[in-house]
Amino acid sequence: MGDLIPLFPLGSPLFPGIVLPLQVFEPRYRVLVQDLLAEPEDGDQRFFGVVAIRQGWEVEQVAPAEALYDVGCTARLQVVRPRPDGGFRIVTVGGERFRLLDVVVGDAAGEAAGSAPPYLRAEVEWLADEEAAEEAAGDQEQVLGTPAAGGPDEGLLAEAARGSLSLLERGVGRLFTRYVTAVAGLQTGREDAAAAGEAEELSGARALLDAVAGDPRALSYLVASAALLTTEDRQALLAESATRRRLRTETRMLRRELTLLETVRAVPAPLQEFAGPLSLN
Repeated sequence: MGDLIPLFPLGSPLFPGIVLPLQVFEPRYRVLVQDLLAEPEDGDQRFFGVVAIRQGWEVEQVAPAEALYDVGCTARLQVVRPRPDGGFRIVTVGGERFRLLDVVVGDAAGEAAGSAPPYLRAEVEWLADEEAAEEAAGDQEQVLGTPAAGGPDEGLLAEAARGSLSLLERGVGRLFTRYVTAVAGLQTGREDAAAAGEAEELSGARALLDAVAGDPRALSYLVASAALLTTEDRQALLAESATRRRLRTETRMLRRELTLLETVRAVPAPLQEFAGPLSLN
C-alpha cells in the first residue's frame, strides 16, 4: 500500500523546483484548497499531486488510471489568494516525484456525509533520484569505455562521472540558449519587433540559466518545463530518475527542435509559454 494524496490532473506535467500558479474555480478543487489550508501551516501536508492527462476528456468519464500518465510530481502550496467568487489564486512549487498505483474517484455526496472528498485522490509510491555513484556504476561503459566488471576504482569512476555531467550541463545550457533565441526570432514577422522579442527572451533565458548554474538537476527540470515539447516528451523526462540520462535526452530533443525550427521556420506554440510556471523555487 502506498500513501494516499490529493490529485490535480493538468494538461502538462509539473517538474520538481518549478513554480506553478493556478486559478482554482471548480467546486471540488475549491474543497481541495480548503482542506489543504486546514492542515498546519508549519507541517508538510499542504500539497497535492499533479499528473498529466493522457486522454483529452474528463478524467472521471473514463477509467482514471488509463486517462492519466503514471508518473507525477507534488505541488506544494506557497501562496493562496481567495477570490470574491469563492475560488482561489494559488502558487505552488514542484516537489517530489511519484508513481500512481491506484486512483480513487471523488464523491460529492460522500463529502457532504463527511466520508470522502469530491476530488480525485491517488495511492502513490515515491520515486527517488539516482545518485551520481549509481549513475556512474550503471553507465561506466559509456563514460570510460571500460566494462562494468574490473573497471577503474570508485574514486576515478566518480571523478569521470562528475566530469561527464559537467560537460552535459554546459552543452544543454548552450543548446537551450540557442533554442530560445531561435523561437524568439520566429515569433513575430516584423524585424524590429523580432529583435526586441529575441533580446527580451534571451535575457530571460540567461537569467533562468544563471539561477540554476552549477545544479545539473535543476537545469534538466528547467529545460524540460520551458522548452515547447510535447506532453509525451515532457512526461518521459519527468519519469527519468537519473539527471545525466535526462540531460542526454534533452540534448537530443533540443537538437531535434532546433533542426525543425530552422527547416519549418515556425514555432509550435506561443512564446508566452516561456512565462508563468517556469520560475524556479
